[in-house]
This record gives sequence, C-alpha cells and structure tokens, in this order.
Amino acid sequence: MRAVLHAEWTKLRTVRGWVVALAVAAAAVVGLGLLTGGQGSCGRNGPQSECVLPVGPGGQEVTDHFTFVHRSLTGDGSITVRLNGLTGVLPRKPGLGGPPDSTGPQVAEGGTGDGQPGLAPWAKGGLIIKDGTRPGSTYAAIMLTGAHGVRMQHDYVHDRAGPSAPATTPRWLRLTRAGPTITGEESPDGTAWTTVGTVRLPGLPATAQVGTFATSPQFTWILGGGRGVGGAMGGPSEVTATFDNLTGRGTGSDASWNRTEVGGDASPQPERLGASLRVTGSGDIAPAVSGISGIGTTVSQTLAGTFAGLILVVVVATMTMTAEYRRGMIRTTVAAVPRRGRILLAKATIIGTVTFGLGVLAAAVVIVVGRQVLRANGVYLHPATTGTEVRLVVGTGLLLAGAAVLALGLGALLRRGLTAVVAGIVVIVLPYLLAMTVLPPEPAKWLLRVTPAAAFAVQQSLVSYPQVDDFPIPVNGYFPLPPWAGLAVLAGWAALVLGLAGLSLRRRDV
Repeated sequence: MRAVLHAEWTKLRTVRGWVVALAVAAAAVVGLGLLTGGQGSCGRNGPQSECVLPVGPGGQEVTDHFTFVHRSLTGDGSITVRLNGLTGVLPRKPGLGGPPDSTGPQVAEGGTGDGQPGLAPWAKGGLIIKDGTRPGSTYAAIMLTGAHGVRMQHDYVHDRAGPSAPATTPRWLRLTRAGPTITGEESPDGTAWTTVGTVRLPGLPATAQVGTFATSPQFTWILGGGRGVGGAMGGPSEVTATFDNLTGRGTGSDASWNRTEVGGDASPQPERLGASLRVTGSGDIAPAVSGISGIGTTVSQTLAGTFAGLILVVVVATMTMTAEYRRGMIRTTVAAVPRRGRILLAKATIIGTVTFGLGVLAAAVVIVVGRQVLRANGVYLHPATTGTEVRLVVGTGLLLAGAAVLALGLGALLRRGLTAVVAGIVVIVLPYLLAMTVLPPEPAKWLLRVTPAAAFAVQQSLVSYPQVDDFPIPVNGYFPLPPWAGLAVLAGWAALVLGLAGLSLRRRDV
C-alpha cells in the first residue's frame, strides 16, 4: 500500500495544473476572507474605530438598551406594579405606502419613525432590578412580552417562561430581593400570586436600581416566502407599557424617581409619578446576535472564500481520476495494482490529505491574520471562543477533504472529466448556492440537511437563543444541523459514492 500511495502522490504533485489549481483554491479562501467587511462598522475607518458591544456578567456580548423609570433600593425589599398592557409600533412593511395609521400608537421622537401599529413578539415591559444603569451590568426582570406571555429573565442569556397572557390584558408583577436572591411573581388580580422564578445575582451590590422598564427589539418582515438574501427586511420597533398601582417595600438612598435611557442617553431625568405611568422604549435586554446588533462581522463570515476554493477542489479531485481514463493510463495503473480497490483508496487518501492540509492552513491564516486586518480597518469582529476557532479551522479542512473524496468517487463512477465536474458541482456546490440565494427558508434547510452542503454547518459560529428573534436561517449564518452532524452527512455521501465507485471499478473492464 505504501508504494501505491507514493505513486499517487507523485502523480498529483507532478501535474502542474493540479498543483496550481490547489494553490489558487487556498489563496481564494484566504484572499476572499481578508476582503470581508472592509468598511468600518461605525462609519469610521482605521484602528480603534470599530463599534463595541457591552459584555454581560457571563462574558457574552449583550444588547442592553431600554427605558428605565427607577429609584434606588438598599438591602432587601420588593416592588409591585400593575401592567395594564402593551401597545407598539413596528417598522412599516415594505410595499405599504402612506403615513402610519393615525388611529394606532404613534412613534415617539427618537423612535422608529414611519411605522405601523403592532407588537414585536419579544417586546417587553415590566419590572427590573439592576446594578445601576451601566449597559451590561447584572439584572433580573419580570415582564410581559408581545407574544410569549409572562417571562422572568436575568443576566441576558437566562429566560424562564411563566403563564401565557395576552399582551393587551392587565397583569400584576412583583420583584422581591432577599440578599442576592431575586424572586419574580405574577398575578392576574393582585391577590393570588404565582412564582415565575427565583434566581441568584451574586454580583448585585447592596444598593441597586429598581423600577419599571420597556424595550422592543428589531423586527423583521419575511418577504416573498423569505427567499434568498432579499427575503427579509425590517428595522427598530417600539413598545409602550402602561403601569399603575406602583408600590415598593424597602429603603432607598434616593426616594425620587428618574427616567433613564439605558444604552442611549444615560443622563437621568427626574420623573414625577401620577396615577398611571407610561414607559416607551426601543432596543432589547438580551444576548447580542450579529444580525440583530447590526454591527461588525463574525469569524464565520471571514471564511466566505471557502465556497470559491471548494469549486477548484472539486475540479482537481475529479480530474485526478478522469485524467487516467482520458489518457489511457488506467490500464497501466490497474496492471501495476491488480487490487483495484487499493487504487481508489490511495487516491482518496492523497487528495483528502492534501486538501485537508490546505484547508486548515488557509482557514488558520484567515482567522489569525483576518482578525488583525478587520480591526485595523475599524471593523468590529464578534469574538469566538478558542474551541470555536479550532473547530472552524479543522472543520474547513475536513469540509474540503470530504468534498474532494466525494468528487473523486464521482470521477471514478462517471469516468468523463466534464461530466464528473458538473456532477460534483451540482451535488456539492449547487445546494449551498440555492440555499443562500433563491430558496425560501424551509426548502433551504431541507437541502442543508440531506445534501453534502450540510457540511458547511461546521463553519457556524453564531449561537441561537430562544428569547431572541434572530431569524435563524442559512442566509443569516444558521444551519439546521449541528456542526459535526453536518460534516457527518458529507462523510456519509463520500463513503457511499466511493464505495459505489470501488464496486464499479472492480466489476467493469477498464
């Protein structure tokens, strides 16, 4: 077997066109990756000009932008309120002309502009206790949402469901602090209370800020079935929460109420409470998601050149087999190695090893050098863990290697160069292209579950959170299968096609 491997390695490295094409494939991965996101993410260019996001207590990037009517609470205590319902404004759906409906809620100054009445599913209004008004600080909140009922959330990534409740009906809410322990309760009538959740906030100081809040995240309209990159459009939304019967228990260093735009104009404005209180807000209190935060790029996006490199790998891999038929060398090869399965195995080993090495090298260069290039251009790069970066580097190599072995098997089955190359592109490349351009989300997800293109899931670095409407579809960088499961689909296809090719090679007259 060693002699067969050496012979196949010699064939590959001595064909200049194949060597050049593989080098160009690696260069495409690197070059296109380094061109990703060439503009500053805050409208500025140059070092230190990129946008930055606040970081939550768990180290994750977060969005922390909401309207907060608050006062201080020192030590233990509680706050209770009746939330009389939520109303909101969504960005106007594309294709709807004219001004907003004058009978519906209007957008406040600094809000969403020309909009239409409606509530974002994760619009929020309720009670919150927070370590000051600094974005990213620890908090716990009990709230009513636009479409997900009563929830208790804390420290951005934690979400607990409470009773289902329409956003337009009154709901009583209560937060109680006992040391670092916060308990959230809700009631339909202010008499019979149900505990939604109890959480611990070890970082909460002795004096915290408590009060009512309102916020509403980006809202996305799905257009034309969500086809391709133009299948979604949206913008900021806004919510107004109406409260009354606001009472508290406990002591505060400041008994007066203030209104603060956390994450925006953080200067507090005195608030005089009446019989009722209206709080209008836009933003979110949640984990930051690349597409929703609207700034920067992800490490996965720097690997966009993999698609171009993959096409060249498919061409070279099929040619390493079909060239033997075109030149008549297959008879000599079979005569030298009568056990034909070894020929195919040796070719697969060589082309797989070479493309794996090139993929790993190219991905490592893109991730390491690309980070520096992007930051030098003022582009914010969402951080990824070391484990994620290692998976992206190794996974890119395995993606190219698996595609090369599959293409080799197609070449052995079909024997004609052009036919095999077209088949390879149709089977491996076309499903990914269709999923990212013209298909609606569900057919796109189906293709990326059952075709070799499922292996692109190994390059996903985004995390999807149930409490964030981040539109998790392939075109936004979310794949229907976990990373290694997607790669396993490609491996299954490669093993199947290579097995059929080996069977065909043994049975037919070459």
